[in-house]
Amino acid sequence: MPTIIFASPKGGVGKSTSAILLATELAGKGASVTVIDADPNKPLSKWSQRPGKPENLTVMDNVTEDTIIDAIEGAEKTAQFVVVDLEGTASMMVGYAMSRADLIIIPSQGSQLDAAEAVKALKLVKRQEKAFNRQIPCSVLFTRTSAAIETRDLKDVQAQLTEAGVPVFATQMVERAAFRAIFSYGGTLSGLDGSQVSNVKAAQQNARSFAAEVVALLKANAAQAEVA
Repeated sequence: MPTIIFASPKGGVGKSTSAILLATELAGKGASVTVIDADPNKPLSKWSQRPGKPENLTVMDNVTEDTIIDAIEGAEKTAQFVVVDLEGTASMMVGYAMSRADLIIIPSQGSQLDAAEAVKALKLVKRQEKAFNRQIPCSVLFTRTSAAIETRDLKDVQAQLTEAGVPVFATQMVERAAFRAIFSYGGTLSGLDGSQVSNVKAAQQNARSFAAEVVALLKANAAQAEVA
């Protein structure tokens, strides 16, 4: 079953948020999902201890560079989707995990500084491709964007990445209170109280669009691999 990895050397870009939104959307569609929380801060493990976690979603933590490959391979045998939230620093564990990815998602905000950090992650993916002699699909996901206006910085960064041939998600994860709220209250977007958190429906649609694009990418990559 496909393994989707979230990686970013820069903190605060919405890496763990995007990972749990994808995992809960997939689980909401009825798929069995295993999340591997390899972030030292354990944000997804902490989320799982709050009420409202879907029964068909499992969260694993306490993985190390010695166990990460076994953890991924074991999860692939039991779950329809495996979502891995990696630590931010480049490490042996990050490299090992990337070698098992069907898709690597690199979250980035739309600034030159964040784009430079995303490029670091992309270079790490390329090194793993050489080390393991396999192509590893990856794509940049813009996060914490404005719902009202697309900034000049974001447009410039998008153009630079596109010109460099870097795949970029069409969906952007907008800065929304509802995305932060699930870490405070637990559960999923569908379980949030619209009277307590603003724009829940817009957040739900944003997450659905992101999950749908991920699934479409996985299918396209699998079809391309079969042809190759």
